[in-house]
Amino acid sequence: MRLLHTSDWHLGRVFHGAPLLDSQVAAVDAMVDVVRDEAIDVVVVAGDLYDRQIPSADAVAVLSEGLIRLRSAGAVVVAISGNHDSPARLRFGDRLLASAGVHLRTDVRDVGRPVIVPARDGGPDLAVYPIPYLEPEVARHALAAPEARSHEAVLRVAVDRARVDLAGRPGSRSVAVAHAFAAGGQPCDSERVLRVGGSDRVGLGCFDGFDYVALGHLHGRQAFADGRMRYAGSPLPYSFSERDHRKGVWLVEIAGDGAVRAEAADLPVHRPLATVRGTLESLVRGPQWAAAEDAWVAATLTDQVLPRDAMARLRQRFKWAVTLAHEPPVAPGAGGRSYRERLADCPDDLGLVADFVRHVTGAELDDGGRAVCAHVIDEATREAVA
Repeated sequence: MRLLHTSDWHLGRVFHGAPLLDSQVAAVDAMVDVVRDEAIDVVVVAGDLYDRQIPSADAVAVLSEGLIRLRSAGAVVVAISGNHDSPARLRFGDRLLASAGVHLRTDVRDVGRPVIVPARDGGPDLAVYPIPYLEPEVARHALAAPEARSHEAVLRVAVDRARVDLAGRPGSRSVAVAHAFAAGGQPCDSERVLRVGGSDRVGLGCFDGFDYVALGHLHGRQAFADGRMRYAGSPLPYSFSERDHRKGVWLVEIAGDGAVRAEAADLPVHRPLATVRGTLESLVRGPQWAAAEDAWVAATLTDQVLPRDAMARLRQRFKWAVTLAHEPPVAPGAGGRSYRERLADCPDDLGLVADFVRHVTGAELDDGGRAVCAHVIDEATREAVA
């Protein structure tokens, strides 16, 4: 059996205000090509199909067309809801879609009821156990386990139900699909925190007993448990923390005896990410930054004083510049002392202003500037006294 594991499409997401839907369409198109070229039996989407619980009409249209095309390419599709999805909205028409080979599982009450994918290789059939994202306060009641108050506790109850069903299908190949934060996984800046303080982590042993575990939620592609448990990651980078990530899907082959072999398949990069650093003049003229001209750009300026209209000037060269930070060099004369320590030596308000100018610009306040500042301080003092 051949499986394509993907997750975290986040259809409708924007990147620092810029829409990504065209890039997301291109990623889904590439998956359709892989399904057709690799004779994939089942596509598993491990949650977060949408980026928000009330998706835009365009995002809904992209998902609808994508599911149709994946099914038409020859694969059964099994998808679960993630923490970004609305379970009720995502499962609209789910029974009708299931009759056509597209299974959207979002209801925790369906946990333990597998999707059976008939084998085409002469081996046993594949039992896919979809486990949607479980919000503990909701799931513990739906699972009739009121004492299960953590992510791991409700997930163990759900996975136990899947294992009970699997035990009644001797010889079947098996896959569990879940949207969760597995302990030891490496997060990115673009993921929504499920719980503060690490209480959202679930132990890897929670998923014992399945030939393969297809996970969603973390946006970096990664593997655990001798390769039987994997995150596919997001098909596109959604933060600059993912600049060095290879984006794509896992192609998983499950042999008749349950042995698993997986290989990564990269998806096309519609627009890469780049970080640039230097003075504004060096960035807009330096030949070493030519490769960043067609990328999403995060720029850090090191000018002593932030230039006027810095972002507008950057975008004359880097059309897709989306973030700008200013990190001037350390002001001369600081002597290793903190700014607070230096303030203690200021004899009066004018000295305080002069030290601030020196700290920010690295230059002394000239006579004209001192005169203007002294006048403003005097006026402010008189108003305060009056």
